[in-house]
Amino acid sequence: MKNSLLLSASFVFLVGIFFSSLEVKAQDVKEKKVIQLSGIILNADSTDAVAGVNIYVPTKGRGTSSGRFGYFSMPVLAGDSVVFSFIGLKKQTFKVPDVMEDDKISLILTMQVDEIALAEIEVMPYPTEEEFKQAVIALNMVDPMAISRANMSPEMLLRWAESMPASGNENFRYFQQGQAQQNQDLYGPRTLRLLDPFAWGQFIRSIKRGDLKKKD
Repeated sequence: MKNSLLLSASFVFLVGIFFSSLEVKAQDVKEKKVIQLSGIILNADSTDAVAGVNIYVPTKGRGTSSGRFGYFSMPVLAGDSVVFSFIGLKKQTFKVPDVMEDDKISLILTMQVDEIALAEIEVMPYPTEEEFKQAVIALNMVDPMAISRANMSPEMLLRWAESMPASGNENFRYFQQGQAQQNQDLYGPRTLRLLDPFAWGQFIRSIKRGDLKKKD
């Protein structure tokens, strides 16, 4: 009988403690004031707004993000720690005061660039440095000047000149010569080319150019 009374008393005592703690917690929550936190987030130079910054209270699981012009607004409780994070910028934390007379806070927050220095990475096309050295030693390098000298030889230049089409000036000159020859044929017989000094001049120039040589 005594044991049952003792267990009943213990149970009532524990229940009383449980409800007392709940009441204390409820009073603490009621005592915390709701604050409207708002502001603008700028870059380090305070020249441009930063959009898309994550703004949240880690312990409460609530938050928001800054808009297109860096503006944000969210309700918080007195004593909350608000975190501002963005990729490439240093994370910042704002502590809401525990006691406030006003029910709103306005911030102008500047976020600094978060510079991350990575270790140097050496990229090589061979598994080991020794194999890379052997490949460089065995490499057969062609002198670019030798290629240039071969392309600038008289034989190569003459071959290119023979294969090149006539320029605009040459086409116009041949057209003018054809027109003059047609006009001459209208008024008399064609002159003998062997007696034409201009024809002899063209013939001599063609010999100097090598036009009469047999092409390969």
